[in-house]
Amino acid sequence: MKPIIYKPTRFFFIIYLVTYISWFIAAYISYQPDGEALYTPFMLPGLVAPFLTALWMIRSSHSKEMWKQFTGRLFNLHLINLTGFLPSLLIIPAAILISTFISIALGGDPHQLQFSEGFSFSIGLLPSLLVLVLAASFEELGWRSYAMDSLHSTRSYFPASLIFALLWAGWHLPLFFINGTYQNLIALENIWYAVNFVVSTIPMAIIISWICRLNRGSIAAAILFHFFINLSQEALQITQGTKCIETAIISLIAVIVVLSNKTMFFDKPIDEVTE
Repeated sequence: MKPIIYKPTRFFFIIYLVTYISWFIAAYISYQPDGEALYTPFMLPGLVAPFLTALWMIRSSHSKEMWKQFTGRLFNLHLINLTGFLPSLLIIPAAILISTFISIALGGDPHQLQFSEGFSFSIGLLPSLLVLVLAASFEELGWRSYAMDSLHSTRSYFPASLIFALLWAGWHLPLFFINGTYQNLIALENIWYAVNFVVSTIPMAIIISWICRLNRGSIAAAILFHFFINLSQEALQITQGTKCIETAIISLIAVIVVLSNKTMFFDKPIDEVTE
């Protein structure tokens, strides 16, 4: 069988280039008069960049095996182990509740346990719920179909997951400059809340990588888990201070996940050929 050749440097270069150019243009427009109605189209290229770049890389590889893996992991729902996957959806909500109770015990507002009356952000004219769905879908379609495999091709799963986590955190940075985004609002409130968001993506990425691997590489499982994370973060009226506590809880969970799955995270590279 012809070995699959991955090109992670090219992949992430394209994604960063497209995302940063389009989102910084969106950032500029978002502060102009009537900018809310005009900057939304410039958000879309960055949003779909992970998926479209992965699709182009897979197709241009002319590897039937790579394409077969992609379609199988996306459409074969039998890869998902429901007895393990469904309980895993409670991990983030549980972390949020624990963080909230700790916050209240330390003097935080008890009203944090109330359900949110709406979403904490807006992206131009796009409905917030649609943004959560699209973000989870287009991101994981790219991250799990190509990004993680390309990084895993020359290193074990843990360093691949860690490198991806750092790249994923960096990919979000332009959002802090776009008027009205969640990242922009928390940065304006307190710069340390922005730092906490960036840091929180690292253990979250490791946990999603674990969920994907537990479900035999299912891209659909990663999308559903990512969406459930996004939805859970918007469910309660928790403060940014509580989200800092949540980051600590999520980081502890990520450490436990790695230490409990050493065979998974410290395996051999999946391929010996890359760029």
